Amino acid sequence: MLRLMRKSLLFVFLFSVANYSTAQDKLNIKFGKITPADFIISSPVIDSNTNAVILSDIGSSHLDGNNKGWFSLIFTRHKRVKVLNHKGMDIATVDIRLYKSGTGAAEQLEDVNAVTYNMENGGVVVTRLDSKSVFTEQTNKNIVTKKFTFPAVKEGSIIEYTYTIKSDFLFNLQSWAFQSSYPCLWSEYEVNIPEFFNYVYLSQGYLRFDVNEKKRSLNNFLISNSEGAGATRSARIQGEVNTNRWVVKNVPAIKEEPFTSTLRNHISKIEFQLSEYRLPDQPTQPVMGSWKTVGEELLKRENFGQPISRSNNWLDNELVVITKGAANKVEAARKTFEYLRDNFTCTSFGTGLSGSMSLKDIFKNKNGSVADINLLLVAMLRHQKIDASPVLLSTRANGFIHPIYPLMYRFNYLVCLATIDSSEYSLDASIPRIGFGKLPAYCYNGNARVITDEPTVIPFNANSLSESKLTNVFIINNDKGKMEGFFSSTLGYYASLNLRDKLAKTDKADFFKEIAKPYPAEIKTENYAIDSLQMYDDPVMVKYDINIDFNGENVIYFNPMMVEATKENLFKSLKRLYPVEMPYTVDDTYLLTMDIPKGYVVDELPKSERVKLNEDEGMFEYIVSSKNGKIQFRRRLQLLKANYDMEDYDALREFFNYVVKKESEQVVFKKIN
Repeated sequence: MLRLMRKSLLFVFLFSVANYSTAQDKLNIKFGKITPADFIISSPVIDSNTNAVILSDIGSSHLDGNNKGWFSLIFTRHKRVKVLNHKGMDIATVDIRLYKSGTGAAEQLEDVNAVTYNMENGGVVVTRLDSKSVFTEQTNKNIVTKKFTFPAVKEGSIIEYTYTIKSDFLFNLQSWAFQSSYPCLWSEYEVNIPEFFNYVYLSQGYLRFDVNEKKRSLNNFLISNSEGAGATRSARIQGEVNTNRWVVKNVPAIKEEPFTSTLRNHISKIEFQLSEYRLPDQPTQPVMGSWKTVGEELLKRENFGQPISRSNNWLDNELVVITKGAANKVEAARKTFEYLRDNFTCTSFGTGLSGSMSLKDIFKNKNGSVADINLLLVAMLRHQKIDASPVLLSTRANGFIHPIYPLMYRFNYLVCLATIDSSEYSLDASIPRIGFGKLPAYCYNGNARVITDEPTVIPFNANSLSESKLTNVFIINNDKGKMEGFFSSTLGYYASLNLRDKLAKTDKADFFKEIAKPYPAEIKTENYAIDSLQMYDDPVMVKYDINIDFNGENVIYFNPMMVEATKENLFKSLKRLYPVEMPYTVDDTYLLTMDIPKGYVVDELPKSERVKLNEDEGMFEYIVSSKNGKIQFRRRLQLLKANYDMEDYDALREFFNYVVKKESEQVVFKKIN
């Protein structure tokens, strides 16, 4: 069929061509045309924190006939940048990624021109890049990176470069990012696609286009092909071309704020996917496929579906030992999971969705990638007649998957889903010290796909995770005229997992020293203990004793939150241009019961308050009272959502400003004369 399509020379593009724009907003800029006036720039997106500014970034893609009887993609780029200070020097190093197939065919980089311009003695001095200074790196088996660094770059330099990429891989229509970590005064991308191709485009980001132009035109395409013995056949094909042109002016830099999964989800950009070919007098030929076809293909692969579908009888004796004593399938699944978790080493993280070696070799070597270990888990559970399937997902740091299209390059992680007596257990045996039925928090990044003959969606949403913490502090007057008590804190599950990981690398004594550091001189801690450290399904409890000596001060200032108080508001920016993405919801309760120090009275008590976040999205409770010689204090912080929209940011920032202020307040004790 592929050969037939190549002879027919036809495909389609899926862009909507309605709402034609007649905008003629163009930037007249030519490579090499730099004057002293170009060094003087002004824009509302440039501020004192700007280290470099992109003056213009202009790209275009089109398809043209080649001499192989088909079409090639031609992508050109022209970029001009001003380096403002030494912190912006990194922009003078350029990486250009080229795709390479397993057969050795590769995209070609052509016509690289790079120039540095400096102002000296009132004139423009030009320094050109030597073509020998373009280096090649084999990034991985499918990516070759061409790299160069501009010569003679210093503060105040303007750098400019152009290049062309010629590609025979029609699925690799270049994406375009309008935004980066540097502000850009003009970002433009134009795509020209013959009616013979069908692409879908995927856009994201909060920026609005200053120009969004669509038009149609007719064009002739020369296609040629060698038939051997020097003979060449050529043909001219006429077809309608759909042109889309987007421009965004004065693009602000995008910077990473606290509680951001990855900027990949929020940067303003456009991506493209080849969807189908439409041939004359023939049915439309899909290219992208559906989740059903993707699932069927994956299950046929020797490094994915085939190994977990075999009988794998070599596991018989091994599983008898591993699951010894299991009374039911849940216990057998737990023992199998724990065996892999506790005895296998993960050698690579988030780097693939397929097995890198046979299941036997993985079992023998006791190591492998995330996919290796979890595919082995699927196979071992299936061998015990337990319903288990691989699940594909994208981790938070990798970005969102597309909710509809099976864009496999967006997935980077594989876990196991086991179903026993209608209960589902999500499992990741590649993570040390994780509990049965738990996944790392970074897996909760939206929908995942269970790979079966009919792949289904399984939601892994951060809003479904609740991290609960309970702290109890009890302080009394002792018979020596001082105060003593105890502190206990039951951590949330993921805080417990983090502590277990930390203590696997850190001596406990060093950890206990860290606990003591934040306390003021009058408070000493001792007799530390950690409960449930080896019980991976349970939360960890940290406990220690407290001794307080106020040294007879006339006035005592005491923060009932002690070292647990929130010291700063992480939401510092006045404005945020993308959502807040926390890893889980929060329910944090702190309780204190304290004797009033002997010989003192309460002189000042903070005011009790209860504040809601957007009515039903969070709550902060601060309740304090003095009665019968004791201070009773309760603080509870709830965040009922993990993800907050941009529209919620001001309220969230104000909420935490209040939390920080309130948790800094102190009880004042005054000595009785």
